Amino acid sequence: MADFLQLHLLTAYAPANLNRDDTGRPKSAVFGGVTRLRISSQSLKRAWRTSAVFAEKLEHHLASRTQRLGEDLRTHLEKGGMAPDAALRTARSIAGLFGKLKGETDANPDFIEQLAFVSPEERATAFELADRALAGQTIAPKADDILLNRDSAADIAMFGRMLADNPGFNREAAVQVAHAITTHRAVAEDDYYTAVDDLKESAEGDDAGAGFVGVQEFGSGVFYQYLCVDRGLLLKNLADSRAVCDAAIAALVEAAATVAPRGKQASFASRAYALYALAEKGPQQPRSLAAAFLRPVDSANLGEESQKRLIEFRKALERAYGACADAAYELDVSGAKGSLAGLVDFAVS
Repeated sequence: MADFLQLHLLTAYAPANLNRDDTGRPKSAVFGGVTRLRISSQSLKRAWRTSAVFAEKLEHHLASRTQRLGEDLRTHLEKGGMAPDAALRTARSIAGLFGKLKGETDANPDFIEQLAFVSPEERATAFELADRALAGQTIAPKADDILLNRDSAADIAMFGRMLADNPGFNREAAVQVAHAITTHRAVAEDDYYTAVDDLKESAEGDDAGAGFVGVQEFGSGVFYQYLCVDRGLLLKNLADSRAVCDAAIAALVEAAATVAPRGKQASFASRAYALYALAEKGPQQPRSLAAAFLRPVDSANLGEESQKRLIEFRKALERAYGACADAAYELDVSGAKGSLAGLVDFAVS
């Protein structure tokens, strides 16, 4: 039977531009017929995966998402005394198992075309093969020699990976992450700014003003965030390591509640902790509570009204469908209820 952990969070961000579109504006979405600000799931996962929280709780259990495995192998081989041409051929033969390589005449012929998710175990095996080549052995690497279906890479286990050339070693993501959207109507605003040349003299007359005029966009609001963890699949992806599975869940919950994407942080210092978090566990079919905000919140107190809407909608769903979880835990900052430590303990237990 499936075992799900669901997490619902409300986080208020003051003026920020955490996640930009191709024009530099905060990303947006239309929901309930009105425009909301949006933070993409890709941006959120990247922020969590590269956070200090993940680094501390999942040391030695994080993968590398990179094009540069071949470059690292080539450098290792050349430092070990292998001729450059042979080192490139050997590095390409190993790195090519993770994806299509750049052409041999490319400026970076040892790069993988796509970003490949490489687990610590797979990286270690790749360098073991390189060392065998340095020792004079003939190697002909095959997918089964390096690639793994299960290992201790917690971020691959959570967020999955796709290897187009070796689909048998794909990993199905055990964690589903929704795009965060504001619970209310919100639009991006423009901030025109000037930069002044410190060495200009006021006596320069007409040219004594700003040295540069520019614009940057921002937005603010209360965001609803939803995550769903298939705990059974996560454990399976981690080769049934309960310790790593528990550490992964603990890291994910803490990061989701406390870590924001780093976009424009120097300009806005838009770091924030969740105002409210609800964790649920059980075998029931998961469901987002985003529909609580189909009618946008319109209140002077967006935080409290958003929380009220979320709680009332959850109760309405349970009246209609029955219990949607076996157990739940709330962290309510304004209501002085629960704690981050309690939320994490509940999620892991």
